[in-house]
Amino acid sequence: MSNDLAHLAADRYEIADALHRYAFGLDHGDADSLASTLTEDCVLDFTPAGKKLGLDFPKLTGRQAIVDALLPLLGPLDTSHTVNNLQVEISGDSATLYAYVMAQHFMPREGPRPGSENALLMNRYDCELVRDGEKWRFKQMTIDNAWAQGNPEILNALAIRRVLTAKSRPPK
Repeated sequence: MSNDLAHLAADRYEIADALHRYAFGLDHGDADSLASTLTEDCVLDFTPAGKKLGLDFPKLTGRQAIVDALLPLLGPLDTSHTVNNLQVEISGDSATLYAYVMAQHFMPREGPRPGSENALLMNRYDCELVRDGEKWRFKQMTIDNAWAQGNPEILNALAIRRVLTAKSRPPK
């Protein structure tokens, strides 16, 4: 195998690994894994999917803002992300990644229960990455929804439950 081909294969592996680490971070509430996939100024835009699903989710800018928004939202849920159909184009130290990511969401501790309310989302990821040493990091992620089953309101319901719980607590 030529050196160029080996380098291309290594880059493609590291780009796929970035998406796998991103999904792992979401599924396991692992802030370090999630943060390791993002540039400091990364932009995550879930608004195309949000509009289709009736979810009001703002565009997020910056690694810390993304981690701080996603982990409290998804962390308590029984969530699993499955990554597939990756298409990668590399140009020097930048790359584009197109992929499908299926996300299964259940309310906390209800995933194993038969008949539990859930949301199954098939989302299209359109991403720009940059090389950072041997690793690749997301510079921009746009997420659109291809189809959904179940109740995407689960993602809103948890946030609403938290607000109501916080309001019902006596002030400290």
